[in-house]
Amino acid sequence: MTIRVLIVDDSPTMRALLSELLRREADISVIGTAADAAEARTIMREQSPDVVTLDIEMPGMNGLDFLDKVMRLKPTPVIIVSGLTRDGADATVRALEIGAVDCYAKPDGKIGSLLTTDDGRLAALIRNAAKAKLRDRNGDPVAVTPCHAVSPLISHHRPALIAVGASTGGVEALQLLLQNFPGDCPPTVIVQHINGHFAEAVARRLDQQCTPKVTIAEPDLPLKPGHIYLAPGNDRHVQVRGGATNPCARMRADDKVSGHRPSVDVLFRSVAETMGGKAVGILLTGMGTDGAQGLLAMAHAGATTIAQDEATCTVFGMPKAAIALGAAGLIAPIHRIADHALARAA
Repeated sequence: MTIRVLIVDDSPTMRALLSELLRREADISVIGTAADAAEARTIMREQSPDVVTLDIEMPGMNGLDFLDKVMRLKPTPVIIVSGLTRDGADATVRALEIGAVDCYAKPDGKIGSLLTTDDGRLAALIRNAAKAKLRDRNGDPVAVTPCHAVSPLISHHRPALIAVGASTGGVEALQLLLQNFPGDCPPTVIVQHINGHFAEAVARRLDQQCTPKVTIAEPDLPLKPGHIYLAPGNDRHVQVRGGATNPCARMRADDKVSGHRPSVDVLFRSVAETMGGKAVGILLTGMGTDGAQGLLAMAHAGATTIAQDEATCTVFGMPKAAIALGAAGLIAPIHRIADHALARAA
């Protein structure tokens, strides 16, 4: 099936470059381009694209306001195309909260370099976005979704550490998860698949919304209660070492694992080795299988393992793979996961 894409950007050059990138893909068709929200609305009304790429900064109605209207009136998978400034990164994270599926970074320099440096990234994001299931922002279907215990959650003592993996749709899922974490939560380490240029903006935004302190993980950083650590981006894996009484972060610049760097599998396996049954592993929405084998390793080590359910996932890929392996002790909607993870702290 051909994925029909609308490109929305006020720059004629950027519209042309993105169009050229996508014309190389046999399964993607650019059905139109728009310079502003008014043009985009007309094309969306007449042609109903499968995916929209959207620039944040546009004349008239800005990208965030337009995105908000799209998500409320005609939910459509949207990929944000953003610059690498701090303001651009912060706006991109806000867009992911509103409902954008993913983000694509403009090059830091001559934008013409996209034609030689993209390496299929935009097309891959569009294919993922086309499979996304968008949550109804006028309602909350997750409220009626039950949990499903696959195997008994044996231990009820306070976990030494919580490890979390997420990908497509993960920024919104992390918000919903972490807003229920108390200020004295166990040390928590997160791998979120996102362009590394946006990782600090994600950490800043989550820190504003959560009671615990949210920061970027650093090499040899002691992992403390009341703190949440986000992997620094797409250049290093993050691991947990040091044991349950003195955990710390370790960084590795090795090859990609399960198609990613940082990889959820790398994090989860290190937690299984270091923490055994004293940890909780949580696998959230995302495309692919990263984290499934790692969650299985945690389950075999005696850890509590939780997968987000299909009804509340933007993309039921990573959790589905873990469930198929028998790695998830509990399958739960996103709004219930924190309670189950932290029940061991009661």
